[in-house]
Amino acid sequence: MGSVTPGDAGGIGHSGDGSAHDSGAALPAALPAALPAALPAALPDDAADRQIGGFTSLLFMSVADQSRAEAAETPECFHDLNLDQIVEAVIAGREEYNLAPLFYFPLGDTAAVNYRQEVMRDIEDADLRLHLMAFAGAMHTVRARRSRLGKLYYRLQKERWFVDTVEIYCGAVIRLVSDLEGHDLASRGLIAAREYLQRYVASNAFVSLVEDTRSILADLGDVKYALLVKGNRVTVFRHDFDVDYSEAVASTFEKFRNAGSEPVRADPPTSAEMNQVDAGVLERVAKLYPEVFARLGSYCTEHAGYLDQTVVVMDREVQFYLAYIEHIDYCRSGGLGFCYPEVCDLDKDVHATEAFDLALAVSQLTHKAPIVCNDFFLEGEERVCVVSGPNQGGKTTFARMFGQLHYLASLGCPVPGKDARLLLFDKLFTHFEREEDLGNLSGKLQDDLVRIHSILDQATSRSILVLNEIFASTTLQDAVFLGTRVLERIMELDALCVYVTFVEELASLSAKTVSMVSTVDPENPAVRTFKILRRPADGLSYALAIAEMHGLTYELVKGRLAR
Repeated sequence: MGSVTPGDAGGIGHSGDGSAHDSGAALPAALPAALPAALPAALPDDAADRQIGGFTSLLFMSVADQSRAEAAETPECFHDLNLDQIVEAVIAGREEYNLAPLFYFPLGDTAAVNYRQEVMRDIEDADLRLHLMAFAGAMHTVRARRSRLGKLYYRLQKERWFVDTVEIYCGAVIRLVSDLEGHDLASRGLIAAREYLQRYVASNAFVSLVEDTRSILADLGDVKYALLVKGNRVTVFRHDFDVDYSEAVASTFEKFRNAGSEPVRADPPTSAEMNQVDAGVLERVAKLYPEVFARLGSYCTEHAGYLDQTVVVMDREVQFYLAYIEHIDYCRSGGLGFCYPEVCDLDKDVHATEAFDLALAVSQLTHKAPIVCNDFFLEGEERVCVVSGPNQGGKTTFARMFGQLHYLASLGCPVPGKDARLLLFDKLFTHFEREEDLGNLSGKLQDDLVRIHSILDQATSRSILVLNEIFASTTLQDAVFLGTRVLERIMELDALCVYVTFVEELASLSAKTVSMVSTVDPENPAVRTFKILRRPADGLSYALAIAEMHGLTYELVKGRLAR
């Protein structure tokens, strides 16, 4: 049994002119010379600042849901529906963001789903995506440098590394504000995020951070020193004169140069680590410029908490959208369609057109194999799709598809298909066949009964049940009796259900049940089409067609015997 409930759940070595060499990614351009005009209200601190301009999150409309999502665990239905494969593929390569819990937490109301759909639609814009990816890249550099910072040994090196990291952060935020201002956003989430960032970069705290960063970088840029190396002794002194001896030195040594030879260049160090000589030189430079390095120490202390937590959360939450869009774009490149479903929490008229199993589709695309799409609809008093037909005909795939569509819709994501209207469930339950546990003395039938009893005990009128080939281990008579009792209980609950079975009698049990059949090639009944059609169960006709193909009908066999 599986179920899910929405709402639960490189260092720097100083050169003679005071510049720095970064062993990691190249530093971005200098901070913009001008900041946006300050807004009247200052930025509040910590948690309170999360509510500025009504902004909470790009994913959640309530702080409570945002908090609960962090503790979400893998839903029980994930394996049955192959949602574990889908999420694993979506978040691959983004392990640093810990996105999995965000996919484990389905939303509980339509407003929250619509909020996410709006953001997703905005981010599908290619230019906006590029800007968000650029921001994410800069923030990745910030995280990597902060991690490396804790591993550096020498204090002065750590302080300079810290300044450069803050510069990258400030530049990333300012550029993101500028980029968002250049887009005609439609989603409440991104509009609120833009307004928050505008207020943030105009706040006293951020303006002070930028100005202090510029100032200390300018001070460090003015630090110039010279080295006198004699034997194993190195003397460090201030380089306060402007005479450039490079031309004179080049002229002196020109006569020793071989004709046609290329100059030999000393590459900057590739490691972030400093050796003792580097550190010793730097310590003596600090003594030559005590005021500058005192200001550097004060800067690092004052701005130790420079990271704005809302910006950090925003950077992570954007990855939810980018990851999913990137994943479905791969499917779109193979000709598959996705749509933003209409979600409803009371009306149970649901449908999907040209839908497919997303996990299977990715596998099929990888192997350049065909993908079969299917439709379904339930309207009026209809609640249960009873799916029957020959084995290996796509019945289980159809059941998984039904569950996947509803779950992905509850995340506010586009779903596989041309068009869809889906129920926003309170709980999603699955019951798929398990291998018999030899250590379980109760037997498979009893295990099935225990599992389905637990599901029916928890299900409500807003629940969705996906039941696949239950009671397959018993006799036909018992399967009819038990299946009837289960479906009667589901219809009494008024829940939505897909019931895959070999018992065709269940398809016509009530006006609430709809018969859907996995079809075969009319000219060769042994060939599966994997199309699931809404029509009366006709397993007998399949058997007759196969018998005719092999000359095994009663009349044909009787005729041969007579001869």
